Amino acid sequence: MKAAVLCANEDVRYMEYEEPSAGPGEIKIKVRFSGICGSDIPRALHGGARFYPIVLGHEFSGDVVEVGGGVTNVRIGDRVAGAPLLPCMRCDDCLRGDFSLCAHYGFIGSRGQGSNAEYVVLPERNAVVFGESVSYEQGALFEPSAVALHGLFQNRFAGGECAAILGGGTIGLFVMQWAKIFGSKKTVVFDISEERLALAERLGADATINAAEEGFAEKAGALTGGRGFAYVFETAGQVSTMRMAFALAAGKAHLCFVGTPHETLSFDPAVWELMNRKEFRLTGSWMSYSAPFPGREWDLTAHFFAAGRLKSDPGILYRKMPMEQAREAFLMFKTPGAVKGKILLENKI
Repeated sequence: MKAAVLCANEDVRYMEYEEPSAGPGEIKIKVRFSGICGSDIPRALHGGARFYPIVLGHEFSGDVVEVGGGVTNVRIGDRVAGAPLLPCMRCDDCLRGDFSLCAHYGFIGSRGQGSNAEYVVLPERNAVVFGESVSYEQGALFEPSAVALHGLFQNRFAGGECAAILGGGTIGLFVMQWAKIFGSKKTVVFDISEERLALAERLGADATINAAEEGFAEKAGALTGGRGFAYVFETAGQVSTMRMAFALAAGKAHLCFVGTPHETLSFDPAVWELMNRKEFRLTGSWMSYSAPFPGREWDLTAHFFAAGRLKSDPGILYRKMPMEQAREAFLMFKTPGAVKGKILLENKI
């Protein structure tokens, strides 16, 4: 088969690669779309791959073309999205249903062959079937949607309160939509890009605030009557937004850090005291899984995409590029700010 193979740092080649086959309990998928995740960038451009050569890609959709022995719930011809985590299913964390905490896991696209190829193989339990009312492009967004929803569950989200989403990227926009679906009183998206804020409004945000403008804190306070936000989701992975989360939180608020930082995060006593005085709860969120595997994050994504309540505005998809242009797609990320949304790599059928 053809695949976009990472052969060395910054060296992605579209080339012949060994085609996988479905073993017992596995299915083989002909990949339609494979998204480039933010976590793929350091693997491809900053020497972060575990080994070379490797096929990256873990946000994908396609058609089942082969099933192995013992497969009962997925059939040839099914349209599926793939959950990339391969938990051991034997350790204490897995047995509790905390699959994201498994220390013995595999992962499609980082510890094994990924979806930036014509075909990918995965266990039957990792397939999430969706109907024809859901596009393949939406199917490739199941993983970031599930990551966002897992953040809500980690943050013990409940409706009827105001929620702040810090960061208007793909994850942040899905967090905002899930907060709306789950009955948020008011959802407010913070970003420094007017383009991303406009997209958030199109997707249903009740308000948006440009955090680069003077007086943004006062605007935020006015939206909650000075109380602050009962739920805060940091999705940008930036030191500035992590500090901002402390300032925006209401008393007894719930804060969730979904974004992954790449710089040292430290707090002076005044900032740390905000947590003491407000007595808010701070948690992290990692990946997108719950029991039964892969979890309600994935089931609800399929349901709400099909129902039309979860949306994928064209603005979320920055560009669709042929799989053979994977190298060009990855190199675009070398220019800060050049990529404004999700890039999907497409296999022409």
